[in-house]
Amino acid sequence: MTDIRVLVVEDEPLLAEAHSAYTERVPGFVVVGVAHTARAAMAALRANDGGDVDLVLLDFRLPDLHGLDVCRALRAAGNSVDVLAVTSARDLAVVRTAVSLGVTHYLLKPFTFAAFRDKLERYADYRAQALADGEVAAQHEVDQMFATLRGAAGLSLPKGLDAQTLDRVRAALGSGTRAEVGLSATEVSTLTGISRVTARRYLEYLVTIDRAVRSPRYGTPGRPEVEYRPR
Repeated sequence: MTDIRVLVVEDEPLLAEAHSAYTERVPGFVVVGVAHTARAAMAALRANDGGDVDLVLLDFRLPDLHGLDVCRALRAAGNSVDVLAVTSARDLAVVRTAVSLGVTHYLLKPFTFAAFRDKLERYADYRAQALADGEVAAQHEVDQMFATLRGAAGLSLPKGLDAQTLDRVRAALGSGTRAEVGLSATEVSTLTGISRVTARRYLEYLVTIDRAVRSPRYGTPGRPEVEYRPR
């Protein structure tokens, strides 16, 4: 799968540099441009009809135009590029307008790299589903696409599981180098403070919804232990 091409739009140079660095740390994403004004962003997106950009990380408080007006201009021009709002704007009216203009995610400043990475990973999952060929077979497949953008809280969890604990398990599974080496239920239990049995239930649920993969861990005496990695 080709990398997701990102345009960073942020008027403060240090923040633009930080957002670019964060983006490059997430596998499957590459920064193809940085713009410090709405005018520069629009010019970059007009080049080749925006075909060189898949996702815009858009600050709303730009010196020459509000980010929402950038979104309106894009949609009016027929540009359907995806937008992830990266902003300190907390006004609910702004959030509602962003949703109506097709903003896929809304990330409030300040934020941690973990929160930023989570938004990009959810977007990548959604994009992979959206670009797949064919038709959806049933309603649950449509629901899953929307739930992918909303995150774990948007899923209808099985009885006995809760979204907050699921997010803790996912964070433990995907943090640092653990995504590469994999974790056992015992290790997830230690990291999250829940029991090993409970950790295993959440891990197995992540496997069933295609958010984690399970594989045997060899090198230990007797029966090989099972380990999990985020998908």
